[in-house]
Amino acid sequence: MSLCSDLTEKLDEEILEDLTSNVKQIQDNVLEEILTLNANTEYLRRFLHGSSSKELFKKNVPVVTYEDVKPFIDRVTNGEPSDIISGNPITGFLLSSGTSGGKQKMFPRNNKYLENIKFIFYYRSLVISKHIDGLEHGKGMVFNFCTSENTTPSGLPSSAASTSFFKSDYFKNRPSYWHWSYTSPDEVILCSDTKQTLYCHLLCGLVQRDDVVKVGAAFVTILVRAINLLENSWKEICTNIRFGHLSEWITDISCRDSVSKILGEPNPELADLIENECNNKSWEGIVPRLWPKAKFIECIATGQMAQHIPTLEFYSNKLPLISSSYVSSETMFGINMSPLCKPENVSYTFLPNLSYFEFLLVDAGDKTEIVDLVDVKLGCYYEPLVTNHSGLHRYKMGDILLVTGFYNNAPQFRFVRRGNLTLSIHLEITTDEDLLNAVTDAKMVLESSNLMLMDFTSYADISTTPGHYVLYWELKAKYRNDIVEIDKNVLVECCYVVEESLNNSYRVYRSKGGLIGALEIRLVQQGTFDALMEFFITQGASSTQYKTPICIKSTEALVILEENVHACFFTDKSLSFNFSS
Repeated sequence: MSLCSDLTEKLDEEILEDLTSNVKQIQDNVLEEILTLNANTEYLRRFLHGSSSKELFKKNVPVVTYEDVKPFIDRVTNGEPSDIISGNPITGFLLSSGTSGGKQKMFPRNNKYLENIKFIFYYRSLVISKHIDGLEHGKGMVFNFCTSENTTPSGLPSSAASTSFFKSDYFKNRPSYWHWSYTSPDEVILCSDTKQTLYCHLLCGLVQRDDVVKVGAAFVTILVRAINLLENSWKEICTNIRFGHLSEWITDISCRDSVSKILGEPNPELADLIENECNNKSWEGIVPRLWPKAKFIECIATGQMAQHIPTLEFYSNKLPLISSSYVSSETMFGINMSPLCKPENVSYTFLPNLSYFEFLLVDAGDKTEIVDLVDVKLGCYYEPLVTNHSGLHRYKMGDILLVTGFYNNAPQFRFVRRGNLTLSIHLEITTDEDLLNAVTDAKMVLESSNLMLMDFTSYADISTTPGHYVLYWELKAKYRNDIVEIDKNVLVECCYVVEESLNNSYRVYRSKGGLIGALEIRLVQQGTFDALMEFFITQGASSTQYKTPICIKSTEALVILEENVHACFFTDKSLSFNFSS
């Protein structure tokens, strides 16, 4: 590394130390900046009357949900001036994934949001490089995507946050030092056909396999999709490499031209090597076998994404899995300062320069207690409220976070769950965290078989008396070309383990009085969850941000699942419970 790079990195470390040490002052400055900029917007003028006072803001500005601010956002999308909600011009709109809450949300953005993405990209890379040596000499095979942009009636673009960033000058003109090189050219990232993009990412990564030190994607689900595509397409990829010719169905001209240059001359030796690895009966450890210099995998694997960790560990031979940052369409939050921790222990250090953060104490009874970032308490659960630079003020995120520690004076939070409950039949409340933990326990039963759980979702079926929980599971054999052979005893035991792992109130209502019926696992055909994803994408969900819903609320989505059910299993044992709990 050059002396110049060393000095730059040292200065950056000092900046990070300053940010995490002077949290209160920086947060106060951020709020003052936002209020000075936005106090005279139509939205804030009703509460602040032109003032930028923090005290008046705390006293008068209400806590809001998306439905509260949607009418103001809609007016700007339809062509009214930005100053309805923002003192700076709105330059576009960001679309949420559309899978967590069932509806896709649209948030205003300006250049500050893109600056914050660039900031997060750089500093999370800096932190990782402090824990893993030799990254500056390699490349990242990172499955970055752009989806097609829509245009609002006002003429402004609307797209996923990643698309907005990758199409911006912040990405196009990025300095060479702020992250590692990618194996894929920008033209692949900018291609709006996700299948072509995914295939070309794999091809470029395999051609440069000896340079790959990192494998990454926004979410763990994208990596699982990439491996599934590789399973189905490795023979075609080998043919491309063997003859130095890209498949004709890659029709995006810019993508085709740039990938063809990387593909280069025929390389039968490399094609043979890849073919030998992919021809093995087991794909366990396929990632380090194909990319032997890969040191880690970077993707978000917290929250509902955690269900895919065992699958990725199977394919990656348990390479370090780094969830590096906590980001959303509303704002950037922070980075993981201990990147090599276990996935279940991931916490994010909130950075005070990104937005103004407040926190609503969870389970505070009738009292509404809102505290600043510096006033959160260790071990307490909070829901973040976001005030950003582009028109959201005291916006209720819906995420539930646990304070796990502090980095200097900056609190560290673990993502626990979404705020809305997942399932309920009687008076019990089963959250997505409850369900994920219970299914994780049941996966241990599957270890005795040749099966992997690839994806799941749930549904509270009240068409029966009593109502009962239904889990839809898609299974896959661990070994290629093996038939999924179902052992009834194993699946019935899985039902029992899920129920035993749920909270005590569920088990009490389930065991006594016939208030909740026996839990059911319905197995669906392979490919069902791909069809489910395609359905949600047609409804507006982002293909690059897609997360399988933990609970199905859409009747149309339920039909897709039901049409593919091929076997059903129920618990056949009594549950334990404790009336005193």
